[in-house]
Amino acid sequence: MLFGSISYLNLLPFQVFLKRRLSHHATRMSFTYKRAVPSTINQAFKRRAVHAAFISSVASKKCNCTNLGIIAHKKVYSVLLLKGENQSDPASATSNKLAKVLDLQGRVLIGDTALQHYLNGGEGLDLAEAWYKKTALPFVFARLCYNQHGRNIEHLAKTFAKTKVKIPQYILKKEANKRGISPQQLTWYLEHIYYEMDWKAKKSLKKFLSM
Repeated sequence: MLFGSISYLNLLPFQVFLKRRLSHHATRMSFTYKRAVPSTINQAFKRRAVHAAFISSVASKKCNCTNLGIIAHKKVYSVLLLKGENQSDPASATSNKLAKVLDLQGRVLIGDTALQHYLNGGEGLDLAEAWYKKTALPFVFARLCYNQHGRNIEHLAKTFAKTKVKIPQYILKKEANKRGISPQQLTWYLEHIYYEMDWKAKKSLKKFLSM
């Protein structure tokens, strides 16, 4: 199975869960990762170069998806709109559309770079917060979808939703160091992300995709 994974910190708990789970199963030998930015993963999934992936919510409308997503209630801190001329982030798909739906002007910045910008005191409008102010709903940035191995992926998603993932300190330090932030900042950031699609998230996604 080829699994596409967004290479941002917001998926670290799922990546830790997956690595831990596969280490105890024979299927690990047939499981291959492809990590990249959201727009690249979207294209790989569309070409069936990967069998399952967290793809941008804007690309998930006609896909087979699980009940997992990358969701933020109010602020997300890693999807920002900076002042200046309109400019999309080439790594994004959903966030670029979100800025347009909200009729906001500026430069879209996503992912770990946006988080670093915020933590370093940089200014910017949090697009998840802007969506919440407009709709009173959380925002769904991505969904775990599949084009093969549906039964396995659905089971994986349900198991993850029931699992409280504890990230080892050595992984926190390693991943934080890569981004030039502290482990405490990384832990704080992850507290603003959740993954199971509740009714509010589903309502929000339906509203966004209809726009």
